[in-house]
Amino acid sequence: MDLQELTKLYDFTGKTIVLTGGAGVLGGEMACALVGCNANVAILDRDMALAEKLLHRIEMMEGVGGRAAIVYGDVLQRDTLVQAEQAIRSEFGGVYALINAAGGNKPQATTSADLSFFDLPEEALRFVFDLNILGTILPSQVFGQTMAAQKEGVILNISSMNAFRPLTRIPAYSAAKAGVSNFTQWLAVHMAQEYSPYIRVNAIAPGFFMTQQNRFLLTDRETGELTPRGHTILSHTPMGRFGDPIDLLGALLFLLSDAAAFITGVMLPIDGGFSAFSGV
Repeated sequence: MDLQELTKLYDFTGKTIVLTGGAGVLGGEMACALVGCNANVAILDRDMALAEKLLHRIEMMEGVGGRAAIVYGDVLQRDTLVQAEQAIRSEFGGVYALINAAGGNKPQATTSADLSFFDLPEEALRFVFDLNILGTILPSQVFGQTMAAQKEGVILNISSMNAFRPLTRIPAYSAAKAGVSNFTQWLAVHMAQEYSPYIRVNAIAPGFFMTQQNRFLLTDRETGELTPRGHTILSHTPMGRFGDPIDLLGALLFLLSDAAAFITGVMLPIDGGFSAFSGV
């Protein structure tokens, strides 16, 4: 393989990529990067106002060959996903890849001095499990079926370092992300054996990124200083910093591209060395 062939691996011209939760902080960076690499990106989200802001940002980008479209979809409502798949096929044609970026935690499912594990409400626990597990499985069913029919495609899930090491205070989220990792491996085998070896399923496992979701677990709301939890995390992260959304993009593009043609069923940590450090 020559250099020209290598550089073409990250050119997604003519390829359509569906991004659930695409209007979020991490999803937004992914969308911009993919459009910049000439992909057609379907931003699938239920928050249309947030998605419109992202679309405007993408439209302001210069020198890009791809384009983006907003498609309404709720990852917990299969009928909306079926309708989204039909709309995307009408707009762009076949789907090359699915990124399951929808997910998250809920404060009510997080233990604290005022809320013990024994009192975590069932509704909050179900919300976290459903969002992360069903919110990954249902889109994989709908868009995976398209890939099975065309005998090729890529599914990329978003796991977490919590899947490798459960963190204190967030039992539902840690367990749910462990489920995402397990499902990733299961689906990788199933798609390759039952439908096509040219369908790959992998996951990235972000470490600690400063997002709106966890900002006030890591920093004090009033002072902006690190909380004890934030200090502990950085002391166990050899690179000594939190992740930035752009830190995900190299792994994202690699796993979506043909450069990873013989890679399926893996969870790639993006964590500044957190998973490698014993604390000693």
